[in-house]
Amino acid sequence: MTMKISRSLLMMCLCTLLASAAMANGDADTCDSRVARWLDPASGESITAGRLFDRLARKRVVLLGEEHTTEEHHRWQAYVLAALHSRIPDMVVGFEMLPRRAQPVLDAWSAGSLSEEALLKRSDWTGVWGYDAGLYLPLFHFARLNRLPTVALNVDRELVSLVGSRGWQALTVAQRGGLSDPAPASDGYLESLARLHAFKQSLGRGHGHASVEEPSPEELQEIQSSETFRNFVDAQLTWDRAMAEALAVAYRRDPGALVVGIVGRGHLEYGYGIPHQLADLGVDDVAVLLPITEAAVCDGLDRELATAVFVLDAPPADESAAGRPLLGVRIETVEQGVRVLEVVAGSVAERAGIRSADVILSAAGFATESTSALIEIVSRQAPGTWLPLRVGREGQLDELIAKFPQRFATP
Repeated sequence: MTMKISRSLLMMCLCTLLASAAMANGDADTCDSRVARWLDPASGESITAGRLFDRLARKRVVLLGEEHTTEEHHRWQAYVLAALHSRIPDMVVGFEMLPRRAQPVLDAWSAGSLSEEALLKRSDWTGVWGYDAGLYLPLFHFARLNRLPTVALNVDRELVSLVGSRGWQALTVAQRGGLSDPAPASDGYLESLARLHAFKQSLGRGHGHASVEEPSPEELQEIQSSETFRNFVDAQLTWDRAMAEALAVAYRRDPGALVVGIVGRGHLEYGYGIPHQLADLGVDDVAVLLPITEAAVCDGLDRELATAVFVLDAPPADESAAGRPLLGVRIETVEQGVRVLEVVAGSVAERAGIRSADVILSAAGFATESTSALIEIVSRQAPGTWLPLRVGREGQLDELIAKFPQRFATP
């Protein structure tokens, strides 16, 4: 059996979950797939915007999901922000895109004292996030226009990488960056993450296409019993917990405010990720809103998917087909350059001979003095490019060639 995997699986790296259509709302040939309307997944019925936003105005936390590279999702988020703000002017907006250390930059931005260029440079946008800033700037401008407090929800990727390689329990209190122990993943979350893990493994074997074989129950059980998978789950829970804690702090700081989170949909679907961690933190008046396509309506909506969903046009063919160059490493900035923390199996980096603990000193002849510098160079690579790398390894220098495929993988 072949299963289609949504595009958010690759774009979010470790975040997006695979959904099973457990409740069909109509035959694919006859279903009502009209766009520009809200649906209640619990009933499968349309709900008016006025009625929905009146309901949402009684919530304290509203989470808006996205696929990071889909422009229409960010337009939808801007629309929802404006609609909510018209009912509750006292609002706080949290962004997954930036780690906590960027909070002073966000404060300065919301106060109107930074330019766009300064916001992106001082927050190290390219290094900590890397996706097109132009997709997110309208949301940042909306917050500043209305002088809304903004919150950096995330943690540095180095912490998540450390958890992914060692597991949460192996970290010292100091290494955990002040985070509390995440609530254990539910059975449904574990199964979804096991399917995502199987998908990542298929990419590592060179199957970078939208269709992959559905893992058997035996394969899923084997995956879930491995230490690698347990660490993978811990890394995902670290992300979820960090963002839930930041949202909970904002929730308690201003009891009259509506806290809105801008996050990847994989952290929200079915209440598995951030909502589950928020409940563990004592925050349960939470709503989850997601954008979906016409095809998803006809495939069937699971009643537990979200509080409400909004039907959008499918992305244009040129947008949905767009891949991006990926080196396949987790990295951190060190004094000499960029140190490799992990190499993804089957990746461009592995085929080039890059190893964990290597320090990448330059790429294409340009010094890689930070993760941002390397990410920017890689992002400019066209399909089929050969990228020369200068690498330091155990006191020796080596010249490697990263050969990018003729077609970038798209989920």
